[in-house]
Amino acid sequence: MKRAAETAEARTAGVDSRTAGAQIRSGQRVSFGLLPQVLGYHLRRTQVAIFRHFSRTVGAEMDITPGLLGMLQVIEANPGLAQSRLAEAMEVDRSAIVKVVDQLAGRGLIVREPSPHDKRSYSIRLTDSGATALRRMKTLMLRHEDEFTAVLTAEERRQLIELLARLHGGR
Repeated sequence: MKRAAETAEARTAGVDSRTAGAQIRSGQRVSFGLLPQVLGYHLRRTQVAIFRHFSRTVGAEMDITPGLLGMLQVIEANPGLAQSRLAEAMEVDRSAIVKVVDQLAGRGLIVREPSPHDKRSYSIRLTDSGATALRRMKTLMLRHEDEFTAVLTAEERRQLIELLARLHGGR
């Protein structure tokens, strides 16, 4: 028990005051306790920040969310992919994937067709207009990534991606 307390104390001692708390509108400082030493806290804060930036850049121009853009990229890389396989690959509930596919098909970005291998399932692929839109989205996404990670060197960015991939097991 003493060891855990010493570790927490050592972590707290090294906290940058800029990340330890935040000013709120009333001017009162709010402490985040031990959160600034918790990886999940920083991952979540980063996710919120990157999604906001995405929304202002890629999303504003193309009316797309990061999740939908990710799905379009998987569909492009795997033409004829079954809806159920897309759900598995994106770690989305199979029932939720139907809404996503309906939304993308409704926008004319993908087409759903009966699977040539299994008449009980559907395969999906980009439409020509979906492929054109995705090319633009990718350009904007790469610009967004460059802008968001401008505070990192190319090596730091590569290393961060590598470390995160190790944590979630996606090598």
